[in-house]
Amino acid sequence: MSGKDDYYNRSKQQGYRARSAYKLKQIDEEADLFERGDTVVDLGAAPGGWLQVAAEAVGEGGTVVGVDLQRIDDLDDHDVETIRGDMTEERTRHYLREAVDEGGADVVVSDMAPNMTGEYTLDHARSVHLARQAFDTADELLASGGDFVVKVFQGDDLDAFRDDVSEAFQYVRTVSPPASRDSSSEVYLVGKGYTRSPVAEGDRVDVTVEEEGDEGDGIAYVDGYTLFVDGDVGETLSVEVTDVKPRFAFAERVDADESD
Repeated sequence: MSGKDDYYNRSKQQGYRARSAYKLKQIDEEADLFERGDTVVDLGAAPGGWLQVAAEAVGEGGTVVGVDLQRIDDLDDHDVETIRGDMTEERTRHYLREAVDEGGADVVVSDMAPNMTGEYTLDHARSVHLARQAFDTADELLASGGDFVVKVFQGDDLDAFRDDVSEAFQYVRTVSPPASRDSSSEVYLVGKGYTRSPVAEGDRVDVTVEEEGDEGDGIAYVDGYTLFVDGDVGETLSVEVTDVKPRFAFAERVDADESD
C-alpha cells in the first residue's frame, strides 16, 4: 500500500478531514509545538484537518482559530472559531486580533500552498510569497516565546526567507514530515521562541537599574522588556546587549570612553 493511500485511509478511519492532519501531528512530535491551554491560529485552515489536531492538543482550556477564504464546516467534536476572509486584509486581521485577545497566540501555523501552475520556479516563488504573508501575520499575533510553522516549496528563495524568520525566533529548523508525499518539494520551517524584543544583540542603551535579581544582578527595563545588567539599584549606566531571549536579555556595562 502506498504512503499516500495509507495516510488517506487513516484520515478516513480516524475522522480527520484531510491526510495533512498527520503532517501537523508529526511536526508537533518533532518540534513540541502544543501545550494544553495554548492559543493556536491556523492560516489557510480549510478543510479543517489541522484545526482538529490543534484542538485535540490544546484541550478544552485552549483556543483554536482558523482563517481561510473558503468556508470551513463546523467541527462537531471541537470548540473552534473560524473566520472566512483574506488574512492580508485589515478586516480579517482585525477579527484575528480579537479572537486571540491581548495575550497573543502561542502558536501560528500555515499549510497554505499556491494554485499550482506546473512551472516550478513560479510555484516556488508563489509559495514563498504566501509564506511571507503568514510570517507577517505571525509577527503581528504571536506572544513572546511563541512558535511558528509554515509550509514553503524548496527553491532559490528559501534560504533568504529562512534567514528572515531566523531573526525573529530563538532558532529555526526545517522539518519534512513523513506524511508529505514523496514527490512533493514542500518543507516546513518551524520557528521556536518568538522574540518580541525592543533591543537586539549589539545595541547600546542607557538604562537605570530598578531592581535586584535573585542572583544579585541588576534588572533594568526597556519599554517594559527585562534587561539583566551588572549594576546596583538606582544606578544609571550605558550597556551593550549581549544575548537576547524571548522574555529578557543580558547586557554588559560599557565604559564611558567606549560609549563616546
